[in-house]
Amino acid sequence: MVFAVNLLLFTLLSSRYTTKPVLIAVLIVSSLTAYFMNSYHVVIDADMIRNVLQTNLRESADLLTLKQVLYLLFLGLLPAYLVYKAPVRYRSLKKEVAAKMKTILLSLLLIGGSLFLFSKHYTSFLREHKPLRYSVNPTYWIYSIGKYIDATFDSGKTTLRAIGTDAVVTEEANSSRKLVIMVVGEAARADHFSLNGYGRETNPLLKKAHVIDFSHLSSCGTSTAESVPCMFSIFNRNNYSYKKGISTENVLDLLKHTGKVALLWRDNNSDSKGVAVRIPYQDFKTPENNPVCNHGECRDEGMLAGLDRFIKKHQDKDIMIVLHQMGNHGPAYYKRYPKSFEKFKPVCKTSQLEQCTQQEITNAYDNALLYTDYFLSKTIDFLKRYDNTRQNCHALHQRPRRESR
Repeated sequence: MVFAVNLLLFTLLSSRYTTKPVLIAVLIVSSLTAYFMNSYHVVIDADMIRNVLQTNLRESADLLTLKQVLYLLFLGLLPAYLVYKAPVRYRSLKKEVAAKMKTILLSLLLIGGSLFLFSKHYTSFLREHKPLRYSVNPTYWIYSIGKYIDATFDSGKTTLRAIGTDAVVTEEANSSRKLVIMVVGEAARADHFSLNGYGRETNPLLKKAHVIDFSHLSSCGTSTAESVPCMFSIFNRNNYSYKKGISTENVLDLLKHTGKVALLWRDNNSDSKGVAVRIPYQDFKTPENNPVCNHGECRDEGMLAGLDRFIKKHQDKDIMIVLHQMGNHGPAYYKRYPKSFEKFKPVCKTSQLEQCTQQEITNAYDNALLYTDYFLSKTIDFLKRYDNTRQNCHALHQRPRRESR
């Protein structure tokens, strides 16, 4: 069945000018698809296509391994080279069309015959193993690209819908201005926080700070590209979509409309995924802005540097600051924390997680959470330096996902 579907697909795409380019492209992409599916047990759906297109070189570097190079070389580049060198004899247009029609007919007969002869088998098998269709390579990633394009682009120009243009800040009698720092976490599993009952002490500093912990939160998705825009949108998880997100203002825009709130987004991750495009944005992934960088990794705590100047500059307004963490961004969990936070050992020190035991991966992951605990504690200490902290200053940490990593 799969053979017949692929035969039909590539016959429809074949011509004098497209056969080799299409096959070469499919072989190269399919080799990389096979690597990620086999190594990380992921599926290449429309959301994963968006993640790939929105990732940057720094994130991609963590995924580069010798095994990936070998997949690309032997399953992608070598077969692609053989296709490139293969001699192809093209017949007259009439004969080509006739041959193509025969192949299409043969494909349809194979598909129809398989369904007719084994319909009961297919029905029960697919009912019991629905996710299996996600693993068909290359058919499913080709379908996913089409789905991504449909979900992302449309024929008309995207118009941004404004929300809360009449929003105002209600001034209470004798009230002080508000200072809020919201930390947007990354890949921080709720079930690995000791505040939520996890067996290991991954939140020793937050425990001492007596924070209020909301333990039953989850996000719109397990990717930054989906969860962050949804988090700041007016839509809930059930009715959020990428198109709605990019065509509708978010809560930061609403605060901006008031004219009474000074806004700042600092990012130590890939970027804000479109959330902060209309407010002041600072990139802290590079040593030029982030003073706490070592071995090519800029630390989350560096985002606190210089915030005093921003706060002093906007003394006449309420202030909302968003700090977007690198956090537990995988699979190179061992890079997400300084050496001094390596409490749980031994740790997995490679991006090829299949080479490590589950315990080694968990150790590296939990060490990264220890560093997040330190960063959040340091953020709270930063806020305590200001007057009326207990009443008017809040440190919020949004753990944007419960992941199965």
